[in-house]
Amino acid sequence: MRGHNMIEKDKLIKRFISYVTVDTESDPESNTTPSSAKQWDLAKALVEELKEIGLEDVTIDENAYIMATLPSNVDHEVPVIGFVSHFDTTPDFTGKDVKPQIVENYDGKDIILNKEQNIVLSPDYFEDLLLYKGQTIITTDGTTLLGADDKAGIAEIISAMEYLIKHPEVKHGKIRVGFTPDEEIGRGAHKFDVKKFGAEWAYTMDGSQVGELEYENFNAAGAVVTIKGKIVHPGYAKGKMVNSMYIATDYINSLPRLETPEHTSDREGFFHLYSVNGEVDSTKLQYIIRDHDKEHFDARKEMVQKLADELNQQFEKEVITVEINDQYFNMREKIEPVMHIVDIAEEAMKKAGITPLIKPIRGGTDGSQLSFMGLPCPNIFAGGHNFHGRFEYVPVESMQKAIEVIVNIAQLVAKEKQH
Repeated sequence: MRGHNMIEKDKLIKRFISYVTVDTESDPESNTTPSSAKQWDLAKALVEELKEIGLEDVTIDENAYIMATLPSNVDHEVPVIGFVSHFDTTPDFTGKDVKPQIVENYDGKDIILNKEQNIVLSPDYFEDLLLYKGQTIITTDGTTLLGADDKAGIAEIISAMEYLIKHPEVKHGKIRVGFTPDEEIGRGAHKFDVKKFGAEWAYTMDGSQVGELEYENFNAAGAVVTIKGKIVHPGYAKGKMVNSMYIATDYINSLPRLETPEHTSDREGFFHLYSVNGEVDSTKLQYIIRDHDKEHFDARKEMVQKLADELNQQFEKEVITVEINDQYFNMREKIEPVMHIVDIAEEAMKKAGITPLIKPIRGGTDGSQLSFMGLPCPNIFAGGHNFHGRFEYVPVESMQKAIEVIVNIAQLVAKEKQH
């Protein structure tokens, strides 16, 4: 196998850039699927490309979910596996008019993204850049995100399928490809037809740096805390006014201050207050609650409710109401019974000369929801860094490595004895 250069670098760069220059930002305020009409622009182009490279059963449904098949080229029974990526980009930062810049043979120094606006991508702040000295890095022009999350994943999957089609001597079973809208707003798996996809397991190509392999993620819930006050003319308010914003402040300060995103890492969970909307007579707090451990997660949700109960007791009436909704769960419990699927990915990385970095995701992926829908789905690196902002970048060599890992997985599964 030719290893690193399975797909010519220039072709890969061209393919990736053709995706990121199409604006596919999803919209959390919309109730449609896809949430933004512009996601169709890339979806339709991807369908054409999948047909062009020679995949079979290429379909797109009314919600823009794309599926395609690479038929098996062996005559023995092989488990059907899948590879999944999403084509929307986050609403956190604009993905309109992306102007990628290509830095060849990166020298380890500052990269000036935008001279006029003095926007610099510096290894002093983003030390991971130094891992890629001598490589080709694709960056933004500092005014948009790049969209390597997850258009790098799409480029890798399509390039790997193209390689397998062109190299029939590489043996593999049936492979299914799936591309989804709206992953960035937590809905990527909502309308994914697991039965139609028909794979025993799959991998999302949606991680960050080379070597990442993840099969644990947060348990996640959202909490809305509403505080009722009483508005009275301030000149005559003694003993009558109840200012909901002061009660909200008490509530905020009662949660553990160090259990917030800025003070936690690895497997530590948190409470994240991301929105406060207040006036005297009503204040609304919006939290996200995250923890890898199910018991700790449940305890966090209980704490949010208990604090409200205690404050209500002090006031001897219900001034605070709490609404908690679970968002997704840790896929670990669905992956552990089929750990060989993680072992295969690990072996595929080692075969490509990559040291696997197995760690929990401090977030969620489509894979966590798909795992609970009956499609166990660990997450593999796609190569990008600094997602969701102007400093996003992806080394082309990392994308080439991801392609190699996909091809290696396909081969290993074809060699595997049926579990």
